[in-house]
Amino acid sequence: MRLAGVRLGLMLCGLAGAAMPAWAQGNPPAGMAPLPVGQAARPLTLSEAEAQLLERNLVLVAARRGVDAARAQRLVASALPPPQVSVGNTIGQFVETERGATRGARLFSPSNNIAVGLSVLIERGGKRELRTRVAEAQIGQAEALVLDTLRTQLFQLRQAFLGALLARANLEVALANRASLDRTEALLRRQLRDGAIPEGDLLRFQASRLQFEGDVTSNAQAYAAGVAAVAALLAADPAAFAPGSGQIAPMPPGIGAAPGGGPASAPTTVRAVLSPVAFDLRGRFDQAPPLGIGRDTLAQGVMSRADVVAAQRQLNAAEANRQLAEAGRSRDVTVNGSWARSRLSQDLPESRDRIDAVNSFGLQLSVPIFTRRIVEGNIGVATAQSGQAEAQARATLLQARADFAAAWAGYEQAKALLDLYAGGALGRAEEAYRSTEQAYLAGGRSLLDTLDALRTLNATRIQANQARYAYLLALATLEQATGVSGISPRL
Repeated sequence: MRLAGVRLGLMLCGLAGAAMPAWAQGNPPAGMAPLPVGQAARPLTLSEAEAQLLERNLVLVAARRGVDAARAQRLVASALPPPQVSVGNTIGQFVETERGATRGARLFSPSNNIAVGLSVLIERGGKRELRTRVAEAQIGQAEALVLDTLRTQLFQLRQAFLGALLARANLEVALANRASLDRTEALLRRQLRDGAIPEGDLLRFQASRLQFEGDVTSNAQAYAAGVAAVAALLAADPAAFAPGSGQIAPMPPGIGAAPGGGPASAPTTVRAVLSPVAFDLRGRFDQAPPLGIGRDTLAQGVMSRADVVAAQRQLNAAEANRQLAEAGRSRDVTVNGSWARSRLSQDLPESRDRIDAVNSFGLQLSVPIFTRRIVEGNIGVATAQSGQAEAQARATLLQARADFAAAWAGYEQAKALLDLYAGGALGRAEEAYRSTEQAYLAGGRSLLDTLDALRTLNATRIQANQARYAYLLALATLEQATGVSGISPRL
């Protein structure tokens, strides 16, 4: 009778609480339960993180600067070749006689003579328009690369956030197990102190609960790593945290133990640190939203994926650059105009009006010659680059379709696994635990058998969390693979 009372007390005060689902205990849904994080850690949802990513993600900021650079390059490409102005004068003079002697060496100031020239390059073959076309295509490519960067950075954020929520949900399960086991151990220690059970029963229980402590520490570490990954994507310092914040204190040793201590009074729990940064990630991890869109529609959306569009625009820019290289067959003409004024003495016959200054004008046209090999070489380079861009565009499209095929297969498998757990696998594990509990109360099972059943239930809960994570990540992967927005879950 006394032993049965001990068993009943254990079930009511300890392990039975761990077997109850979260909704039956009135706890918040998975991913939303409050954790003992640091006081400075503020809650952050996935939608809030995505909004911050648009403004703060450094990779995205760098991609936007690429658009600014491409637009500035268009100003350069669309401008006319700048004319060149030259100004000079004769600074010295001397004469030579028939016998080779030099006479009359002198220097002149700019006030005595000046020469001004203007040189203008006239482009032929529509080179300016073609350069502008290349620059505009490069702007479009840079804009598409910004969208592709946003696509990949959003997926990395969602992947890190969902991974952190998985660790958080598993940590919530581990902490609930620890709380129940702590209550059970405290009760066993009191029973040992009162002489109701031998010390060996408590020692066997303490040895059997150690793996649950590993669940606490491993999931706390995984949650901290997930928070740090999210912080880095949001341009926050992952290492900026207050030392000692977010600590879960261990169960004090020796509570309820028999006088004199002994092995049963040794610590059985560890201290864990939860939040190393200023974020406490929150989300309804128990939700499993439907896809809401067909496979054929998603397959058509691959054509509009940002990297596919960027590759096509790169091909357009390469083709425009090839046409610009072919325009090099039309030789440009350089026009040089000059004017010179000189007040230097002139050896001219005497006339009625003495000469004060001489003004002269000049006009020159210059055309480059022997340019055929250079032009044909440039055309060959541009043609090869255009071929490369075409091959890259085709490869990008095929890779996008391969990504979609893999993402769709992953979605189907994740949905099937989630349906398995939602269809009763978790309920069967809970029922199995309750059956073992009832057998224990009736004296047909031992406390260690009940702990084994709790381990099975705990493993099933962890696997159910993993199935939810796989499904939510599969939705995010489908959006990343197809470029179709609105598929990723809203938690």
